Amino acid sequence: MAPEKWTIPQNPWPFRPTREMEEMRRRFEDDVVRPAMRAVWERVPEEVKGWSPAVDVFEKGEVVEIKVELPGVKQEDVDVSISNDMLLIKGERRMEAGIKNEDYSRNEIAYGTFYRSISLPANVETKNIEATYEDGILRIKLQRAAGAKPRKINVEFKKSTG
Repeated sequence: MAPEKWTIPQNPWPFRPTREMEEMRRRFEDDVVRPAMRAVWERVPEEVKGWSPAVDVFEKGEVVEIKVELPGVKQEDVDVSISNDMLLIKGERRMEAGIKNEDYSRNEIAYGTFYRSISLPANVETKNIEATYEDGILRIKLQRAAGAKPRKINVEFKKSTG
């Protein structure tokens, strides 16, 4: 006797939440999620609300280098400063003149103000800083402090007598 062949019945109506469940989800978003997000957003400082450029921080020998991507930002729209061992980078990327929001079919580039604060290592010299801006990349170079250079310590190993 041949085994009976099982077939999974095909449901012509795939599972969909009922109208009541969808209405509950919508009301929850409208009554709870959106007001909560709006309240949080209103407390965010204005300088943080803009976009945020990508940053790399790395060390090359005696130099700590910070590399910031700022394509489309004019040099005069960038402000770099140091305060309490923090490097502060702020500025603005402006939209092209003559283009209105309704002219866009796609708008993915972030415009407006930006702000980044980067904690500096304690062992860098903040008096002599080199900053260059080329091809949309801001490079900031800081020298290690004179007393902060690593030095090798010789460790004497003794055999235990035990």
